[in-house]
Amino acid sequence: MKFKINRDHFANGLAQVLNVVGSKATMPILSNVLIEAGKDHVTLTTTNLDLGIRVKIKAEVKETGAITLPVKRLATIVRELPNLDVALDTSATHQAKLSSGGSTFKIMGIAKDEFPPLPDFGEEKVFTLSQEDLATMLQNVAYAQSTDETRYILNGVYFNFKDAKLALVATDGRRLALVSKDLEVPAASAGSIILPAKTVAELTRLLGKGDRLKVSFNDRKASFQIATDKDTSGLVDHVYLYSKVVEGSYPNYQQVIPKETHQRIKLERELLQQCVHRAALVCSEKANSVKIKLTGNLLEIFAQSPDFGEAHESMAVAYSGPELQVAFNPAFLLDPLGALTKDEVFLELKDEVSPGVFKTLENFVCVIMPVRLS
Repeated sequence: MKFKINRDHFANGLAQVLNVVGSKATMPILSNVLIEAGKDHVTLTTTNLDLGIRVKIKAEVKETGAITLPVKRLATIVRELPNLDVALDTSATHQAKLSSGGSTFKIMGIAKDEFPPLPDFGEEKVFTLSQEDLATMLQNVAYAQSTDETRYILNGVYFNFKDAKLALVATDGRRLALVSKDLEVPAASAGSIILPAKTVAELTRLLGKGDRLKVSFNDRKASFQIATDKDTSGLVDHVYLYSKVVEGSYPNYQQVIPKETHQRIKLERELLQQCVHRAALVCSEKANSVKIKLTGNLLEIFAQSPDFGEAHESMAVAYSGPELQVAFNPAFLLDPLGALTKDEVFLELKDEVSPGVFKTLENFVCVIMPVRLS
């Protein structure tokens, strides 16, 4: 194999596939990137068996072929090379020679045959989505995923393609975030998957390179073909991300969303976010809650801890209901407020022991369990 490539394009391509490789690979080959030279491009692939990624980069290929090289070391070397022109050629003993300007490196690789291929898809459900829409939806819910390993079903984002819409849901048992979008869903393509947290993070990072993406999935795996604009990054066509899905049944999230709340208050999102953030500065591990109190046209936020003292914030709101007090973990209020971009949110409350609900006019709901007022 022999090719010439732009150093920055090569470095960018390696950066795209680097994250998938864990620090503790179970087999030496899983620490490597598979480099395959085709007609006018080079393909880079990494996998940890649960998650895999493949990108194509423009290159001037003199001899086609393939090799696998240690990806982290290679990425560091390529970034540091002195010239924009980089040449790579391989020997029959799986050694790669990398040259740029006055620098030459010889790197030991492993044959391609040992590299686990990314699975092909047969009969699966396929949808085309806007990258911007999916990126926004993931941002709206991803913070609510559980990090508790014992509740593996909740360690991810639930994608539900059904009833002419795509719904994304995440919950850790103490809060639940749901966002939906109208989408044509043929009866034969309806279905759902739980996408693991690591895949959600990778997908979020990759979105925004182009306009559209294609999602394919079945009961055990999913793939995302993320179109890339042909820009200076050197990436060609699309980035391909493959992932196993979390197997099991997601809880019935509709049951968690309160059917009735007594009070609905329209709020300025940024102002509320700033008030909660400031009040939370006096919270401690032992006293980690902020109290929201509603009286005539006034919303007050109180926080206190024996270690630091007290905070009090107030903001004018249109409210004419009875006096109402409820306490929440401040992080559970700040996460959805920080993830949304619209200026206007609605807070729905019933009493001090019922969940609070944030809503927007764009099919977003976040349910937050209260902290008991002592």
